[in-house]
Amino acid sequence: MDALDLARWQFGVTTVYHFLFVPLTIGLGVYVAGLQTAWLRTGKEHYLRLTKFFGKLFLINFAMGVVTGIVQEFQFGMNWSEYSTFVGDVFGAPLALEALLAFFLESTFLGLWIFGWDRLPKRIHLACLWAAVIGSNLSAYFILAANAWMKHPVGYEVVDGKARMTDLWAVLTNSTALAQVPHVVAASFVVAGGFVIAVTGYRILRERGLGLVPGRGNARAVQDATVPMRRLPDMWRTSLRAALVMTAIAGAVVAGSGDLSGQLLREQQPMKLAAAEGLRHDTAGAPFSIAPGVEVPGLLSLLAAHDPGATIQGVDDVQARYEKAFGPADYIPNLPVVFWSFRVMIGFGMATVGLSVLGLWLTRRPRRRQGGDAKPVPDWFARLCVLALPLPTAAIVAGWLLSEIGRQPWTVQGELMTAASVSPGVSLGEVAITLAVFTVLYGVLAVAEGVLLVRHVKAGPELPPVEAAPAGAVPAHSDEARLMPTLMY
Repeated sequence: MDALDLARWQFGVTTVYHFLFVPLTIGLGVYVAGLQTAWLRTGKEHYLRLTKFFGKLFLINFAMGVVTGIVQEFQFGMNWSEYSTFVGDVFGAPLALEALLAFFLESTFLGLWIFGWDRLPKRIHLACLWAAVIGSNLSAYFILAANAWMKHPVGYEVVDGKARMTDLWAVLTNSTALAQVPHVVAASFVVAGGFVIAVTGYRILRERGLGLVPGRGNARAVQDATVPMRRLPDMWRTSLRAALVMTAIAGAVVAGSGDLSGQLLREQQPMKLAAAEGLRHDTAGAPFSIAPGVEVPGLLSLLAAHDPGATIQGVDDVQARYEKAFGPADYIPNLPVVFWSFRVMIGFGMATVGLSVLGLWLTRRPRRRQGGDAKPVPDWFARLCVLALPLPTAAIVAGWLLSEIGRQPWTVQGELMTAASVSPGVSLGEVAITLAVFTVLYGVLAVAEGVLLVRHVKAGPELPPVEAAPAGAVPAHSDEARLMPTLMY
């Protein structure tokens, strides 16, 4: 093991950890903005409660994402100086746009939203949140455009051993970026939808006095159940239905953009496609491998080229072609990781979308029991929603691993190899120390994030007071103000 290996581990650990927060921030921000929009348009009290409840979860996650994202920038200079030297002129523009335009837009208007409750007019306050949400998505676009350039470099020329950008528009409209952006952003909506579905399922069980295990009650939940659900009969069903719709629609977008990405892989990164399928040799009518030994004839060719008889390049043949084009080297990525990451991504992603479709069918209309209150969400389905919480996150992380590990041994496809990207002056010991520090620090942050999220989810939204106010009493605050828990941290 040398400094290169540990530098790759360090970047992988910090990037994946940061990536745990980014998709949830992107999707949950839109979800909260949609809830507040519904409250402004309808005036219904439960939309306000849901906005404040999920708004806090959104802010906790956003703060953690910002903290963990700062580390990424320093790693380019510390561990990957050769890479930074080569791509700096190209990466400078999209990253500057991300920082100066997207992130400032996001952070500025999010601050106005946090401190603007009861201070700004309702419409302006809502507009602040939508501006922050737009900033989050713009930030994702610029980052993904820079990342797409590494996989399919365009709009540049190499001068004195460095990439020099010749066409910013070509970089921002790279065909790989145009496929990757909707794919990742839609997957982020699936992650957020799965999160809301799980939280809602938990709250439904808790307020019914039930636990995750059938037949076993929850003492704390029984206390919560003293406030009857009939006082806010539509709140959790509304939350669940909105998340189910968002997840199902986003899942369809993920599938469509994934199909386009597969076609581009065949043209631009044939080694990644072959590694994802474990295809060793060029094959006409290539089969799709569901698992080792379980194949569907011709399906891979159909998916990658929309032609069941098309030829798909294999790992060994691509290796031979790359040796002729770039010289002797090992151009094959880690096959087991790429192969199984692809299947985890598809399997867990499809399971999450399938759960949303099932939920939409189950909650299509309230089911009333004779002599009882409306119970639109079955207990078993609420438990299933909670248990499915890790699936969308695991799917999107697996997809990111597929995307980045599948590109190896290149940092910039066809131009710069990973072994030539590491800083020459960094020692094994230095990288080992920083890797250990980051691992411990991120572990502490993970515990803090988990504690904050769990505490807030268990507390739930503020409910209306059980006792009616005395006749003739004048409240000190408006109803709206009383319903707004602080969002100041």
